[in-house]
Amino acid sequence: MKTAIKGVNLAYDDAGKGHVVVLLHGFPLCRRMWHPQMEFLVKAGYRVILPDLRGFGESEAPEGLYSMNCFADDIIGLLNHLEVGKAVIGGMSMGGYVLLNLLERYPQQIAAAAFIVTRSDGDDEAGKARRTTLAKSVQKGQPQIVSEAFEKILFAEETPKLKPDLVEEVKGWMSIADPRGLAGGLLAIRDRKDYVSDLENFNLPALVIRAEQDQAIPPENSDILAQGLPQSRLYSISRGGHMVNLEQPEAFNQGLLEFLSGLELP
Repeated sequence: MKTAIKGVNLAYDDAGKGHVVVLLHGFPLCRRMWHPQMEFLVKAGYRVILPDLRGFGESEAPEGLYSMNCFADDIIGLLNHLEVGKAVIGGMSMGGYVLLNLLERYPQQIAAAAFIVTRSDGDDEAGKARRTTLAKSVQKGQPQIVSEAFEKILFAEETPKLKPDLVEEVKGWMSIADPRGLAGGLLAIRDRKDYVSDLENFNLPALVIRAEQDQAIPPENSDILAQGLPQSRLYSISRGGHMVNLEQPEAFNQGLLEFLSGLELP
């Protein structure tokens, strides 16, 4: 499905009935990464909404500035279009940065939060420089440099041997990403706000999913989130990497469902 939000066509899936769960994908991915969770959660009695952020997947990739404010505004626009008052929102990696922005600017529309292999701090100067360099390479006609860089860190070390088809599938998603979305996403991540000192203000039920073999975002970043959020629950998956929801779907789904089942949702 697609709909125009603020003049940009956003693609999304919307399935099931019940309390609404929204899952936001990471960079440079798309909503297809959540399909194992969609099927599972729909069967468990939830309505699941999976958007492609602008610039990614099947959503439009407009020219111009990309930012966490922009991504968050798009999500709220989509929820309003779908007449969703409140939702449980989960964000993986870059999706977690969008979630932090949503919590700051639209707390009234979030019933609970799930932070999935993400972090709450901003980039240091070296990190910002790396993202700037990558974005410039993309803008010069080298979008493949992103997938080449990310495929090395998205999985636990043993996953390429144990699940080569999964690795190829994810590489395929990255390879077709629009260059405007890739460059815009990199700069949006570079310029994101540091929320470490703000975590104490996000006083709502929160799940933090930590992947012990995450090579993209060190697992200790999940600890910072769990320690800073007033109502957090930390759930650690021992054999997962950055794509833990696909690498270890049964363990991931179990932890997510336990969290959702314990919520008192309106």
